[in-house]
Amino acid sequence: MISVLIPTFNEEDVISWTIKCLLALDTQKFIKEIIVADGGSTDATCAKAIGAGALVLKCPKKGRAAQMNFAAKNATQEILYFIHADTQPPLGFTEDILRAVHSGFDAGSYRLKFDCDHWFLSLNAWFTRFNVDAVRFGDQSLFVTKSAFEKSDGFLESLVVMEDQHIIKELKKLVKFKLFDKAVVTSSRKYLENGVYKTQAVFFLIFFMYKLGYSQKTLVKTYRGLLKQNKV
Repeated sequence: MISVLIPTFNEEDVISWTIKCLLALDTQKFIKEIIVADGGSTDATCAKAIGAGALVLKCPKKGRAAQMNFAAKNATQEILYFIHADTQPPLGFTEDILRAVHSGFDAGSYRLKFDCDHWFLSLNAWFTRFNVDAVRFGDQSLFVTKSAFEKSDGFLESLVVMEDQHIIKELKKLVKFKLFDKAVVTSSRKYLENGVYKTQAVFFLIFFMYKLGYSQKTLVKTYRGLLKQNKV
């Protein structure tokens, strides 16, 4: 069975829809629990998540990495599936995950698709078909067995950004990683709010700064200075 883990911070507009989609798309009912790991939302995120059928955990520390680690620690199932609050997996995703685990894969993710029909975003998503670290990010969701997650030491909580890149790199050193030939659909809201080309340029900049060894403080300052958002 599967524990679905969703980190949140002020996601009242999407969390109910996401939870309902997860349950509807789990055609064989392999989801045992949906855990919303909240980082101190000041809106109705928690109430809406509970109303949709999720277990809400008030995390002692804010930050996506810390919240996901806290959710994993409290999960009761051997298979963990991390997904963002504004992302929808494909139909039968739980069957995909269980089939992969039974075939010897202890971690994996999907390709990406945006909910906006913009040529540049479609091109961006097209590259996620390649199983290379440079195009593997958390918005593509991540499944991992609890034993493999613990072996990798989980998400590195000192990373405010690029925590998804780090854990995927570590997992690939330890276990077989599965890239599914299907896509999750994620929100393009950040791109539309900040401009598609500008947003992607900032993401490229952050990625290369991370690879060059810039500090998290510098990465976060750059991110906050260039993009309008309230998550990082």
